[in-house]
Amino acid sequence: MPQRAPTYADAGVSLVTAGAVVERLRGAVETTRTAGVEGAFGAFAGLFRIDDERLLAASTDSVGSKLVLARRAGKLRWCGADLAAHGINDVLTTGAEPLFFLDYVAASAIEPEQVAELVEGAAEVCRAAGCAILGGETAELPGIYRDEELDFCGTVVGVVARERLIDGSRVAAGDAVVGLPSSGLHANGFSLVRRLVGGDAFDAELLLPPTRCYLDEVRVLRARADVRALAHVTGGGIVGNLERVLPEGVGAVIDPGAWERTRVFEWLAEEGVSEDELRRVFNLGIGYCAVLSSEDVGADDCVIGHIEASLDGVHWSDA
Repeated sequence: MPQRAPTYADAGVSLVTAGAVVERLRGAVETTRTAGVEGAFGAFAGLFRIDDERLLAASTDSVGSKLVLARRAGKLRWCGADLAAHGINDVLTTGAEPLFFLDYVAASAIEPEQVAELVEGAAEVCRAAGCAILGGETAELPGIYRDEELDFCGTVVGVVARERLIDGSRVAAGDAVVGLPSSGLHANGFSLVRRLVGGDAFDAELLLPPTRCYLDEVRVLRARADVRALAHVTGGGIVGNLERVLPEGVGAVIDPGAWERTRVFEWLAEEGVSEDELRRVFNLGIGYCAVLSSEDVGADDCVIGHIEASLDGVHWSDA
């Protein structure tokens, strides 16, 4: 009997459960809504009105189980960069400029050198982005965390002028979907990657490059084009994330042959991960999507799809 292809669920992570949790929390979150809150729950970044002209955008996340492999490979600094870039990329989906970052490190027993590597990695990204690190928290929690392992979480807060806000509401049929390349896996799907690696040696340069920060690229794109929506491709892949920024009445069609995948995705396929699972879990080499008027597409833009009317969600052109 042929061996079944490995999946994210086999590794202990259910994207269906994650979605169900968000829905379960929605009611409780909505009861806390105040007059300053704008936008819907579940976006890449939450929005809070400062005044009539400006909004704060905020996002919290963690590096996840990529830390396990990074610690083994001596690459925790890369995970620090992951966390800062991930948070900046999230608030950037609203058009916001990052203001500050806060971090949280927890472990059964804190090793100062490991904490320093993480925070120094985050600081490299924050310096380049003009984002201040205001502080954070370090916690020793024996009995909660496994020996030698650690967790790294953080919050990024940015600001956007209302007239510069990007919320996807202006996306229309005929618009183009432009893809910005990823540096690799970024920080998603690592429970499955760890299952594939097991206790064997692995290529850190292949599996662990830090998340790419898209701040400068989006600034350049917005300076020349009418950017109508931005999606950060994280867990859930291109489909699961692009559909989060599309308004009702339109959908997207993505051409999987429009870009070349980097070597790490070939490795995953060689390890037995199916094409459906690759599309469902990983970024496949596209770490960020921008929806813009087809008239604004430049010669160097990588157009990976288009927007269609009366289409629900995001679809692959070869499906």
